[in-house]
Amino acid sequence: MLDTGAIALRDLLLSAAEKQIIKKAVFSKCADKEIKKAVLTLKTISGKEILQLESFYADNKAKHRNIELMDVETISALIEGSGQINLITTLGDCEYKVSKSGNSVLIGGDKLSRAIKNTDDLGIEPIKRVVPGSNNKKKNYILSGDEPFLKLLEVSDKNGRVYDKKQAKFRQINRFLELVRDVEKNLPDGDLRICDLCCGKSYLSFAVYHYFAVIKGRRVKMTGVDLKRDVIEYCSSVAEKLGFDGLEFLCGDVSLYDTDEHVNMVVSLHACDIATDIVLAKAVEWDADVILSTPCCHHEMNRLLDCESLSFIADYSMLKQKLCDAATDALRLKLLEANGYDTAALELIDPEETPKNIMLRGIKKHNFDKNSDKARALYREYTDIYRFLTGKEPQKR
Repeated sequence: MLDTGAIALRDLLLSAAEKQIIKKAVFSKCADKEIKKAVLTLKTISGKEILQLESFYADNKAKHRNIELMDVETISALIEGSGQINLITTLGDCEYKVSKSGNSVLIGGDKLSRAIKNTDDLGIEPIKRVVPGSNNKKKNYILSGDEPFLKLLEVSDKNGRVYDKKQAKFRQINRFLELVRDVEKNLPDGDLRICDLCCGKSYLSFAVYHYFAVIKGRRVKMTGVDLKRDVIEYCSSVAEKLGFDGLEFLCGDVSLYDTDEHVNMVVSLHACDIATDIVLAKAVEWDADVILSTPCCHHEMNRLLDCESLSFIADYSMLKQKLCDAATDALRLKLLEANGYDTAALELIDPEETPKNIMLRGIKKHNFDKNSDKARALYREYTDIYRFLTGKEPQKR
């Protein structure tokens, strides 16, 4: 039997689905302990709109179930079997929670209900409708999942099917390769020299090497550098099994690594905190033709922020972090500009999959004079803003 809050949630969910404003509903703390969570989304199958439930199990398998839009009984059973439900719509969100003692609460339900009612009363469409996904479409990725390196890295099985738990990583790798393809015209013809700094498990190293050496048939010398010896040994063994003779992995401090060869491209995925700044400084030092870096966490500015004018934001920890994230990445791009790069901040993947989804891109300009007044002015802009925000001089790396 559903309580008052659960009934209100059910009605909101069904209304949001009917009006096409539901992004997703996430069911967790399930009564069935084999299920870690279940996600309900709007789909179009054979021209008909339905709700599709994707349940994720403890053994890393996933199962799909199609539900009619107004199937009150099934939706009620889903709610009754979950201890926490998050309903996310284009008009707002709400959360239903049941405590260990059995008490329940619906947070944000009244606000969402009013938002839906206001659109109805005004006789207008919701601010943003969700376009139902389709199971009949398949995105044309650069990689299929059948590539040997994806199998060895356990992204896909021996038949080339991407594991359910690795779908997000598969999309991330393909999106990164799309961004590599976009800048390919800015790389020279002939042999390529590429470095993946703070490479970690090196999904990107293998993907980028495969793209240029296997798909494009180019000669590539690529080096991945990271501090974790066990990871480097693992990646080296995978490269050897694949016969990737031009791909090497070195254990060491990125800031101390150097090469006498001109580096055409520097890539980096989720280098933590100031490690991203070290990566960018190294790429600038080498005059790399292309830089593609996706930062991870940002702690330095958050620790140092001391600006009374921004206290109305800094008083709230989450907003302070977002401010520091955006400011740090913007200043990184300004520093690249001061060193002769055309820059852009791009979305790597859907922010609902990870908040670490900003790609910093730098493309080296031709005939750039490092001693130009413009370059010095851009650098002064960087230092002035940093000093204003933190009260300190930027560290030289």
